[in-house]
Amino acid sequence: MNRRTLLLSAAALAVAGGAAQAQELSLNEVSAYLNQMQTAQGGFTQINGDGTLSTGQIYIKRPGRIRFEYNAPDNSLVMAGGGQVAVFDPKSNTPADRYPLNQTPLNIILERNVNLGQARMVTGHTSDGTKTTITAQDPAHPEYGNIQLVFTANPVELRQWIVTDDVGEQTTVILNDLVKGGSIGDAQFNIEAEMRRRGQ
Repeated sequence: MNRRTLLLSAAALAVAGGAAQAQELSLNEVSAYLNQMQTAQGGFTQINGDGTLSTGQIYIKRPGRIRFEYNAPDNSLVMAGGGQVAVFDPKSNTPADRYPLNQTPLNIILERNVNLGQARMVTGHTSDGTKTTITAQDPAHPEYGNIQLVFTANPVELRQWIVTDDVGEQTTVILNDLVKGGSIGDAQFNIEAEMRRRGQ
């Protein structure tokens, strides 16, 4: 599994459930939905670039924090906090891979103020009568890749996303059993503490 792609796919905030209606969502509606999201947690299924599947649990705490715990046999951990992203691979003897959050499409929707209406951020905005799909990138750094967000309406809900990374590889994440709100401790996103716990 491409760990950088895995990380980039960790790029969204989500709630699941509810019946979808035939309605195209505006960029303002989607931005407001993301900005109103403070915490969320639940499950996900990831379709990797090579067609394999991964599952796990996701924890979100905006702004700037997300955690993906992958189930066996993967057992990896992807965490964003403090402006950094770390990928922990239990099968590796090396320390966690780390890089800046703002170099991934994940940063677009984890920012304190999401504004999809700004120039050159959204490169695609379509509806098939059931769902709205929005493709977004960092307007200053399109080379970092993009994230395609899929929403249903009434109520507005993010159901899945597809990330295309900086080398063109795609990863799909399908959200399930996600619940908005609730208390999630800051320790869940403390990269330094996790590294100490693992002796790194």
